[in-house]
Amino acid sequence: MTATDTLVRETGEPAAPVTTRTGMQRLVTSLSLRNFGIVYGFVALIIFLSIASPVFFSAQNIGNLLFQSTAIGLIAVAGTLLLISGGFDLSVGATFALAGVVAAQCAATLPIPLALGAGVLVGAFVGLLNGLVTTFGRINPLVATLASSIVIGGVAFALTGGYLVSVADPAFQALGRGEVGGIRFQTIIWLSFALICGLVLAFTTFGRHIYASGGNPDAARLSGIKVGLVRTVTYTLSGFAAGLAGVLAASQVSTGQADTGATLALSAIAAIVVGGTSIWGGEGAVWRTVLGVLLLALIGNGFNLLQVPPTYQDILKGLIILGAVAVDAWTRRRT
Repeated sequence: MTATDTLVRETGEPAAPVTTRTGMQRLVTSLSLRNFGIVYGFVALIIFLSIASPVFFSAQNIGNLLFQSTAIGLIAVAGTLLLISGGFDLSVGATFALAGVVAAQCAATLPIPLALGAGVLVGAFVGLLNGLVTTFGRINPLVATLASSIVIGGVAFALTGGYLVSVADPAFQALGRGEVGGIRFQTIIWLSFALICGLVLAFTTFGRHIYASGGNPDAARLSGIKVGLVRTVTYTLSGFAAGLAGVLAASQVSTGQADTGATLALSAIAAIVVGGTSIWGGEGAVWRTVLGVLLLALIGNGFNLLQVPPTYQDILKGLIILGAVAVDAWTRRRT
């Protein structure tokens, strides 16, 4: 005899159904927190800053916020595809610097478009080497890209001798400082890059292969997916993005510098993780990374507008990153 039968015999009325949260409901809740938590936080922060600072929603402030996010935005978007596929790249900061140095040095002997292109190609080549070393060389990505970061930084210093490489040709500045319709070229480039990568990841066969390679590489191999090739392509894309960001930065200041970009790798990874992409691979989305980049930029922008000491900004960012990683780990345990 069930509890419902007993209740019917005692009261003469059917028992009301008892509702409990099933494991599936808890899983859906946790997945919603990981997938859309960045949206809730982003909207809440915008509302707060709009109320706290009258200049926050000005066109100039929003434009500057997007412009200043270019380097991290480009690297984080490409890094999202890499992280989802099961890769990891700590060399993007050094690649960023090397690409800027190469572009600035080539500008002395090559036409400006070719010089800028040379910097971007150097970045892509570095990414390709990282992909070959980590996938076909079977070296741990953290170790491999940390080592390559040291090597690339050394090459950049060797090329410059530790000095700045200045470019006198005004045409070199056009890409980094130009704008159309009041929108900077850099902003257009990084948002367009994000859109393309997002569409590729969400709607193409290659995008599905990226998810499969990071989620379950053994099963992906058995289904015919060339996991090593997929990851190599994403490493190459990561290097390309870092090279493009470095070229844009060098163009902006007309200078190549070997010691720039030291914190870019960690900042990009932070934006990716805050956006809900799993550090273990197989989960993530470009649009959430874009919100992650903008959320961290909003924190810095808001602290500046409200004149809050930067020390507290670092504390808040650290807590947000820790919370994002904790949510990811909690969700994976429930899954």
